[in-house]
Amino acid sequence: MIIDFHAHIYPEKIAEKATAAVGTFYGDAPMAWHGRAQELIESGSRIGVEKYIVHSVATKAEQVESINNFIISACEKFPQFVGFATMHQDYQNYEAELDRVYAAGLRGVKLHPDFQKFQCDMPEMDGLYSKCAALNIPVLFHAGDCRYDFSGPKRIAHVMEKHPDLIVIAAHFGGYTEWDNAMEYLVGKNVYFDTSSTLWKLPVEKANKMLKAHGIEKFLFGSDFPMWDHEDEMTRFNQLDLNEEERQSVLYDNGAALLKRIGA
Repeated sequence: MIIDFHAHIYPEKIAEKATAAVGTFYGDAPMAWHGRAQELIESGSRIGVEKYIVHSVATKAEQVESINNFIISACEKFPQFVGFATMHQDYQNYEAELDRVYAAGLRGVKLHPDFQKFQCDMPEMDGLYSKCAALNIPVLFHAGDCRYDFSGPKRIAHVMEKHPDLIVIAAHFGGYTEWDNAMEYLVGKNVYFDTSSTLWKLPVEKANKMLKAHGIEKFLFGSDFPMWDHEDEMTRFNQLDLNEEERQSVLYDNGAALLKRIGA
């Protein structure tokens, strides 16, 4: 059994355009799929995924509610999905919107500071983080990118210092292309890492070192669909030096425990 804790989906009419934009942003990472919900299930079912944490990113404040409505409707249509809401640094009505989407079944917030162009530890975000902590829902950060200074491990560590009750998931082994900084600022702390968009680029030896140093119990399997195909991600995952119990922890048990903790 597998839980995919990091998957993006898009409305049918914009899926190909949205996926192309993501591919352009990253340049060297191919896009395996177009980001349609049915494609996600098709890809994940090939490796035995049973649950998917799905989300999308608002690049403008006025997109927040429509994207959240889309995620809510997708979760209603596909029982395999657990939805995370989007938020935007310029969206003012975040408390009421979080109450609304929580009542509708969403159980987390996904932020992509690099796409959204804000420093994740800026004081203006403190109210949102406090509200998420009060609701006992995690914030899943896109973490790291050596090209920018929005979501690096040091900034995420600063968020955690200010909001010790906030459940934080730092994607991409704590910092995409900033794994040395993740080792310095995040490894060993009370933060989940996911495996998405990492194993294609991070040397296996360093990945194994980070897994052991941070603790297997704080890792979640993630595909970063539609960027990657699930079978390809599983091939990379299988290269890690994990015994069967550790594999089961990352692929399912840790995610299941977290979903139970947040009432999903």
